[in-house]
Amino acid sequence: MYEIVHKSDLAHNIKLFKVYAPDIAKKAKPGQFVIVRNNEQGERIPLTIADYDRHKGTITIIFQEVGKSTIDMGKFEPGDKFLDFVGPLGKPSEIGKYGKIVCVGGGIGVAPIHPILRALYEKENYIISILGARNSDLLIWEEKIKAFSHETYLMTDDGSYGEKGLVTDALAKIISQQDIDMVLAIGPLAMMQAVSEVTRLKQIKTLVSLNPIMLDGTGMCGACRVKIGNENKFACVDGPEFDGHLVEWENAKQRAKMFKEQEGLALNYKNN
Repeated sequence: MYEIVHKSDLAHNIKLFKVYAPDIAKKAKPGQFVIVRNNEQGERIPLTIADYDRHKGTITIIFQEVGKSTIDMGKFEPGDKFLDFVGPLGKPSEIGKYGKIVCVGGGIGVAPIHPILRALYEKENYIISILGARNSDLLIWEEKIKAFSHETYLMTDDGSYGEKGLVTDALAKIISQQDIDMVLAIGPLAMMQAVSEVTRLKQIKTLVSLNPIMLDGTGMCGACRVKIGNENKFACVDGPEFDGHLVEWENAKQRAKMFKEQEGLALNYKNN
């Protein structure tokens, strides 16, 4: 169980694993996530499910090597196994026929948006996708996204691919020219906040997927607490999707930095 059956490099420091987890693959739905742990000393890492194959019993996860645990995980090869691979967790995305939807993926957020927009496409929604990355080398899954999109816009910060600019530049242009029923954004906190501010002007329903620090994934520890409007919510059981106009973004960004010093010490210790 939890054996890596396929590994590929999508971009610099971005890895894709297909993991044999038939019980999870059988129940997984778009928008849900898993929590993985490499070994007894490893931290628990929440990763939104990028794809699933019920027939083969596999779950696809995509991650970026940014800290000690993800760098160690990146060294895994086919045949290696995770100690823990728990899921599916969280509430699935609400898939229905809404009309014209803009799906915004930033960085590795492009991966978890894939099963959601695919499901929305199959419900006969009109899908407009905006994919963004710092440069062309970090833009992933373009063809997979295009396969389930009626329109696709590619944005890079440096202009090395697609158009030069931010995903919000493309979004602002689209909503000024078309009537949009819903926007879904997955990516860095700053990007999702910026998307929410753009859509707030026209009061377009906007969903974001939050991926804070998590421990047990069942709502017991409170580590993934987020402030939504006047309420405290737990991303693991109440999310991961929330109304972007209600998220208290400064609180979310502050909590995301809580263990930055410890993460740096762990990484330095590993390198030394």
